Amino acid sequence: MSGDHLPADRLMPLVYDELRRLAASRMMGEAAGHTLQPTALVHEAWLRLQNGNGGMWENKGHFFAAAARAMRCILVDRARRKSASKRQADERFPDPASDILPERDDHILRIHESLARLEKEDPEAAEIVLLKFFSGLGSKEIAGMTGSSVRSVERCWTLAKARLYQLIREDM
Repeated sequence: MSGDHLPADRLMPLVYDELRRLAASRMMGEAAGHTLQPTALVHEAWLRLQNGNGGMWENKGHFFAAAARAMRCILVDRARRKSASKRQADERFPDPASDILPERDDHILRIHESLARLEKEDPEAAEIVLLKFFSGLGSKEIAGMTGSSVRSVERCWTLAKARLYQLIREDM
């Protein structure tokens, strides 16, 4: 799959099951009662990918990096909408527990904002975080996509996690 540009209609059947599996693993961490399902996440990401690239991908790594970005945008947009509606509801009916128990959506937004800062500092590390966190890919898969060794990916992942933790703590 590398080297040639692949049209979307040929790529989708090859990657759909893997995308669905990745979306399902990403959605496992969602709070009980969430409304977005893995299939809906994959389909919405696919629509965004189609609109954003004209349906041509250089290779599997290029596609999955774009898919991770699309899933990130979808989850962040959803978290922002929920946060805004929660703020509106809290203004009407304040909830004293809301400051004590942070919502998962707040975590997604903090990670997104910190990841945006990391992208400016270290694009390679940010790419690995994106592929691991938003796509659920493992180090071996990422190494194969990026042409790096598994050890390099894991080292970069460890350093990126530490830096993200610092950035998130600074924002709190």
